[in-house]
Amino acid sequence: MNTLRFSADKDTGVAVVTLNRPERLNAVDAEMVAELVALWRELRFDDAVRAVVLTGAGDRAFCTGIDRDFVVPQPSSPYMQDDPLLRIGPKTNDLWKPVVAAVRGMACGGAFYLLGESEFVVTDTTAAFFDPHTTYGMVSAYESVLMAARMPYGEVARMMLMGTAERISARRAHEIGLVSELTEPGGALEAAVRCATVIAGYPAEGVQGTVRALWAAGEAGRAQAFAQAPHLIALGNLPAERQAALFEGRRRGGFRTR
Repeated sequence: MNTLRFSADKDTGVAVVTLNRPERLNAVDAEMVAELVALWRELRFDDAVRAVVLTGAGDRAFCTGIDRDFVVPQPSSPYMQDDPLLRIGPKTNDLWKPVVAAVRGMACGGAFYLLGESEFVVTDTTAAFFDPHTTYGMVSAYESVLMAARMPYGEVARMMLMGTAERISARRAHEIGLVSELTEPGGALEAAVRCATVIAGYPAEGVQGTVRALWAAGEAGRAQAFAQAPHLIALGNLPAERQAALFEGRRRGGFRTR
């Protein structure tokens, strides 16, 4: 694997999956999509792994979504959309082992596909969350649906609509329930592994059944919302060249952290 690092502790039953493109802020490219899909599918058959921690390499970002250089050709029809990030999560790949996310630095945009399919999120105080879609003329659809299951409506609406003008601090994310545990800088991975080790020590059948039940709690609403997403994206996204112009004309900094 080139875009991921993987390690597993056979004694504890915990695996650590690390998004490993720190030079690109762990942004997702075609290779990472393929490697994540393959890894989640493989872990379904590895009974030695009973819990997973998902994190990002480096100290600047957990993941900043899709790589801007990753060009995904789209059909001209508004009824068909190709979104490769829909395939990168564990639940999408029928993996019902618990996944704990450990976040350091930025988590934005497409990172919510991964956070939305994790059981809970642990961060250190450097973590910050935001969604840039609206700033660059794009509809935040799938990301909004996934985060609406994790945050109060007003908070997720504000994050999605304010775009790059605001970032949610780790402290605020903890206050509103997006983050379950807040650690000192550099401590998120250790804290997440500690939680995963406890969970991995329980009988796997009960744990996996609980994960499946938790996901089922929102499955119908999520499926209905996802069904609307391609049309909303087709209608609301600016043409690619206008998106690119907005991105190129962006001002560095200038955001508010709350």
